[in-house]
Amino acid sequence: ANIAALVVVLGIFFALRGNPARAMFLGPIYSVVEGFLLGGVAVMLQGILTAQGIEVPGGIALQAFVVTIAILLSMLTLYSLGVLKGGQTFTRILSVATLGIFLMYLISFVIGFFGISMPFLSLGSAMEGGTSAMIGLGINVLILGVASLWFIVDFRQVEDLVASGAPKRMEWYAAFGLMVTLAWVYFEALKLVFRLALLFGRRD
Repeated sequence: ANIAALVVVLGIFFALRGNPARAMFLGPIYSVVEGFLLGGVAVMLQGILTAQGIEVPGGIALQAFVVTIAILLSMLTLYSLGVLKGGQTFTRILSVATLGIFLMYLISFVIGFFGISMPFLSLGSAMEGGTSAMIGLGINVLILGVASLWFIVDFRQVEDLVASGAPKRMEWYAAFGLMVTLAWVYFEALKLVFRLALLFGRRD
């Protein structure tokens, strides 16, 4: 079911690329399917922790939500203060980094069908503990950082649309971009909380 949801999410994402008018109809569908996908991931990770006898205060889903909101507010503050402006160069560099991450995830997804896991990137490294788990945690934090910076691009897009008096349908497109970033940050936050819970759970 999660794989089917992932296919739908990716399909909607690419259908909306370069066609803002579709955002009004596909945006809400994306939100529902993405919510289902992330919910499934949260339940799966929570189940693994429970089986390991590790408790996360409030549950992994709530902890990841708190992390996501904290990042959102932090990025909004940095943008409001003009520390990060989300210009063209910023967006290009971020896009290249994101493409690299996407290709890593794609390769990991494909080789997973053959029973092979990508070192450090997969959550299996978190289960191994030791150096492997620490490197995986570092990579997770790095990817979360890249995902978080897309909030700056989203804020800049919204501001530019308002300033240019863009058509109403563009508001839906901007909202879709923000939803995509929120979903990615939450996904990485889920993995981060999971990794930390395993690390500190074992130390106890």
